[in-house]
Amino acid sequence: MAIAAGAFGAHWAPKDVADLLKTGGQYQMIHAVATLVAVRMDARGPAALFVAGGALFAISLYALALGAPRPVGAITPIGGVAMIVGWLWLAWSASRYR
Repeated sequence: MAIAAGAFGAHWAPKDVADLLKTGGQYQMIHAVATLVAVRMDARGPAALFVAGGALFAISLYALALGAPRPVGAITPIGGVAMIVGWLWLAWSASRYR
């Protein structure tokens, strides 16, 4: 989904829409990789937060880019908070990982 959003934004979308798609795609892709790292570390809690947060964050931006009403944007920070908590939890887990 992140690659499709990026391609659409880069080739067919107007600038304001392209920015939403680019941001959503970048965060979704970064957190897909972070999820794999977290699973490899057996840190399932942070992995779940990366998946849920990344989905809420990116999909709400994609929806806005495709014309959803502005109140959908209120979902974006919920996803952002989930990703931040996931990173903090992963850092704590990494400090205890052997």
